Amino acid sequence: MRASGTFTVTSFVPSDLKPVPEVATALPVGVATIVKSFEGEVTGHSTTLFTAAFDQATGVGTYVAMESFEGSVGGREGAFSFVHSAATSGSDRANEFFTIVPSSGTGGLAGIRGGGGLAVDGDIHRIWFDFDCDVDAGPAGGPQ
Repeated sequence: MRASGTFTVTSFVPSDLKPVPEVATALPVGVATIVKSFEGEVTGHSTTLFTAAFDQATGVGTYVAMESFEGSVGGREGAFSFVHSAATSGSDRANEFFTIVPSSGTGGLAGIRGGGGLAVDGDIHRIWFDFDCDVDAGPAGGPQ
């Protein structure tokens, strides 16, 4: 199944977390926490641990994010985690990776597996999940 929606970043909080010993590279590495709000066939909210090596001036870098979502996907309610990553040379999105964390689903999203993707169209942030679930759950997260 495919479910899609849009999201808004409602909070982006940089962290002082640094590896010890720190290794200096040409692109600074940073960690932040992000909170997002979702609308559409994907409705709910998420919290994200976000790591990036990124140059703000040129827009060049790569990120890795571990995201925990709670809400509804394709009419199924519950929670699960997913991981995504991409690189950019400033005006593109390349080397994308997006997968649902196995065995992370709860409620109507128990047994969720699959992948998906993200796209940024100007100010609009889009997300989609291509997924299956092991359980036959209705809209309220219970058996049908």
